[in-house]
Amino acid sequence: MLRAMDSAVSGLRAHQNKLDVIGNNIANVNTFGFKSQSYSFKEAMYQTSTTSTKGSENAGGVNAAQYGYGSMMGSISTDMGASTPTYVGGLNASVDGEGFFITFPKSTETVAVADMKKTDFDYTRVGQFNIDGNGYLTDANGNFVYGFRPDNVAAPTKFDGALVAIKVPTDVDGASFDGNDSLQLTDVKINSLGEISGTVKSTDKDKDGKTVSIGKVAIATFQNPEGLSKKGSFYYGAAESDNSGNASATIPGGSTSSLMTGYLEASNVDLAKEFSDMITTQRGFQANSKIITVSDEILSDLINMKR
Repeated sequence: MLRAMDSAVSGLRAHQNKLDVIGNNIANVNTFGFKSQSYSFKEAMYQTSTTSTKGSENAGGVNAAQYGYGSMMGSISTDMGASTPTYVGGLNASVDGEGFFITFPKSTETVAVADMKKTDFDYTRVGQFNIDGNGYLTDANGNFVYGFRPDNVAAPTKFDGALVAIKVPTDVDGASFDGNDSLQLTDVKINSLGEISGTVKSTDKDKDGKTVSIGKVAIATFQNPEGLSKKGSFYYGAAESDNSGNASATIPGGSTSSLMTGYLEASNVDLAKEFSDMITTQRGFQANSKIITVSDEILSDLINMKR
């Protein structure tokens, strides 16, 4: 088979893969928290016909002569840059800078910050929060949101320790978060420092109307956020064996990104760039298909010569 046809087939595959990436970007142009991806090419293998040789007093040097075999995927990278926040109100929040919210399908886990990458946490930029029927803070998919509980729900002074699922307390006076019957809260809100608080609604006059703190959501940061793996449903995953580097989790504010309350981060897809990339990629695909047509005509001519 002709080398040109081999090169063209690899070119078709590479350009089709790039079109797949572009199509996914455009499909998620209105997906909250979506981070666009870019596709790059690299050269495929080469067959050396003549090796490069050094010249001497008796003969001149000769450059290498090599036949290429087309292109292949170089990399698919993710643009982790922040996008425009969109105001939606409610118990929603957007990270104003770097970092991710931490969620998990289980509420019974208590995880040390140092063990974050040993736990199959889901990390997300989308802070669509609500309080479920059991008093837990959950995201839009029902996963439990992890953070730090206060030392005192009525007058908290510290939010540190292990990562835990944030839950409405069972008592106003203490820091009791265990049990099935949590307090009934109204006007639940989150501030720029990640603290979630609400007003107690109770028949007990001593408790009714008091403001209590549920806890503070944690913000996870990674040395190399592009090393995270996309898991779908606006989640990212991290593992000890990946390239995301050191991980940490702290409360918002200070050296950690603060929150924009009532906002959600929009997709960072640039439609103008995607459409221009789509045109050039389509032309590349078209040109490679033309090479296959020409190669087929050459093979047909060879068969006709035999006849």
